[in-house]
Amino acid sequence: MHPRQTRPHTGCAAGPLNGAHLDTRLDELAQIFGLQTQSWDWKGNSIHVSDATVVDILAALGIDASTDAAIDAALASQRDQVWRCPLPSGTVVQQGQTAWVNAHVPAGWPTTLRVRLEDGGDVEVRQIDNWNDDRLIDGAWLGEATFELPGDLPLGYHTMVLTYGDAAAEAALAVTPRSLDLPTDRLWGYAVQLYSVRSGGSWGIGDFDDLGALATWAATTQQADYVLINPVHAAEPIPPMEPSPYLPSTRRYINPIYIRPDAIPEYGSVAGPDRNRLRRLRARAVGLPRDSVDRDTAWAIKRQALRIVFDAGLSPAREMSLRAWRHGEGRPLHDFAIWTLLSERSGADWHAWPPAEQRPASPECDSLAADNALDLAFVEWLQWIAQEQLGAAQHAAREAGMKVGVVTDLAVGTNPKGADAWMMADVYASDVEVGAPPDAYNQLGQLWGQPPWRPDRLADLDFVPFRQVVRHALHHAGGLRIDHVMGLFRLWWVPRGRPPSEGCYVRYNHEAMVGILALEAHRAGAVVIGEDLGTVEPWVRDYLTRRGILGTSVLWFEYEGGRPLPPDRWRSACLASVTTHDLPPTAGFLALDHVHLRHELGLLTEPLDVELANARGEQRWWLDYLGAHGDVVNPMDGITLDDVEADVLGLHRALVASSAQVLCAYLVDAVGDRRTQNQPGTIDEYPNWRVPLSGPDGHPLSLEEVFSSPRPMRLAAVMNGWQHVPPPWSKEVG
Repeated sequence: MHPRQTRPHTGCAAGPLNGAHLDTRLDELAQIFGLQTQSWDWKGNSIHVSDATVVDILAALGIDASTDAAIDAALASQRDQVWRCPLPSGTVVQQGQTAWVNAHVPAGWPTTLRVRLEDGGDVEVRQIDNWNDDRLIDGAWLGEATFELPGDLPLGYHTMVLTYGDAAAEAALAVTPRSLDLPTDRLWGYAVQLYSVRSGGSWGIGDFDDLGALATWAATTQQADYVLINPVHAAEPIPPMEPSPYLPSTRRYINPIYIRPDAIPEYGSVAGPDRNRLRRLRARAVGLPRDSVDRDTAWAIKRQALRIVFDAGLSPAREMSLRAWRHGEGRPLHDFAIWTLLSERSGADWHAWPPAEQRPASPECDSLAADNALDLAFVEWLQWIAQEQLGAAQHAAREAGMKVGVVTDLAVGTNPKGADAWMMADVYASDVEVGAPPDAYNQLGQLWGQPPWRPDRLADLDFVPFRQVVRHALHHAGGLRIDHVMGLFRLWWVPRGRPPSEGCYVRYNHEAMVGILALEAHRAGAVVIGEDLGTVEPWVRDYLTRRGILGTSVLWFEYEGGRPLPPDRWRSACLASVTTHDLPPTAGFLALDHVHLRHELGLLTEPLDVELANARGEQRWWLDYLGAHGDVVNPMDGITLDDVEADVLGLHRALVASSAQVLCAYLVDAVGDRRTQNQPGTIDEYPNWRVPLSGPDGHPLSLEEVFSSPRPMRLAAVMNGWQHVPPPWSKEVG
């Protein structure tokens, strides 16, 4: 769940504000901007955010609240702000529900409103009574007119057109589904960290070609319905590349490290000396050590090969396809390519670039693009190829029989040094970062190193940045997982330099953001899963269920009244799994590897023997549950299992016994892996996100070895409820 695990903050708390206590008026101003100044901690205690924190967060939103006079001025301005715009921005409504829009025009002027539909149609909107008094705003008298939007407007992104006197104004209107269709049949699939899965043909790291093969195997031999992968958002183009897929440079574009060079059609047409260079590069990449995921080396080799293929050129038809795609992407693709070139030239942190290069639209950036047109085209071509290969993996998954196919993962945010923060600097809040308040698992809280989106700027921009992110994530996918889905409702903002405990929840327009998510998923025919683990307001889960968005349930976290919750009492509208990527694989968890690792890294808050006893106690209920519910594999199979695999299969059998509509098995559990991918609370003390898929003995497994292993077939038998375990695919075909 967490983007980049940081060590718990141990700095000194900032002192209180100097001067008078401002909380009454400060709270009023805070509420206007969505700051939740009162909330509940993980122990159920009421907490009140300090005035100092509120002032700092308001400053990050461009609001001066440092003095009495500044607060009074800000309150006066905000009370009248809505009257200054003829139509509100960021209007998002649910289809089938009546909604109202207030327009503000010169007092006494005749006013009409119509909706220009996305498909070119036109709908007149009825005006209803509004008895609010006219108001003097900035020296002019304005009146308020209210219009009732009909509930039968079609789904889509429309435009409201307001006419008053000889003037007119326009504003966006999104009509979204009331609810997505939840799966009618139970689904199950695998979750996998794609970079960790290498085949014999991988160039040093798992790629989209491997994803297509994995999906085909899972569909044809195991009857799996989907493959859930880690975020594949673009990272830095130069070393050191951020290993965490949850701290990307941008969420709009793909990391080209997942491209398989020899799967590009033009690869085969490269001839002469360049062909020999490709052979040597491929041999180096395929031969990289398999005991760790070395992104920097793999990308350095792969990038050279990709440039050779790019320089070979395209056929006329392929060139036309690329041009059409580039045109559809528009200016954002161009800006991303410029950011890439600047990163390669000036370093990965744009804050350290010359001032003229810190703005995408500067003359200096335009000059750079003109002088480096071929290099710019190469970056854009990489994105086109990455999209093609991800699309090919999804096509392979569906052709093999998967009901959903590839499910992509949307990270909660981006790196402050990265492309998104550079391209949309005014959409992100400055001098704050996203984190999490103290909870049972991180009692000092967390800092994630990410800048949050400003809710006010998202609304000003009609949520287009969010819409683009979601649309790209769904472009070649049958489903989308939203990491930390609570971020669509509120995020924990922490002023720079303060500990996580001195943060504040800032609310977002969840009706708008969930509505846009639902509209994009509806158009893509995709299922949506919200990762709602951790501290969640109770109504949020109910709301997501009503909107057709699945939640997330992890066996080890399902508790009620201080005791584990039996599977038959789990909620149905969720994706259920035994583990998650922030825990060890189930075999390692049962062996308490995570406790010993945290002890070695100095992360425990209690003595080792106490933590081990607590961990054993948490597991005991489930192990007793397995003992009371019989064997996992039908005895007629004549299969003898070791105790660990029997327990792993048994816990997955508990998933099958639950009410969950979607079940998820982690590929690491299918092969008996024990090493965790990510140890929360660390950065480089543990090789987070760099651990290859391995077998029970700790040796890395190739994808071909996964296909030939009998272990995944035993797990598939449990997930499908089969009465016997078929042999692996490779044995069936001899």
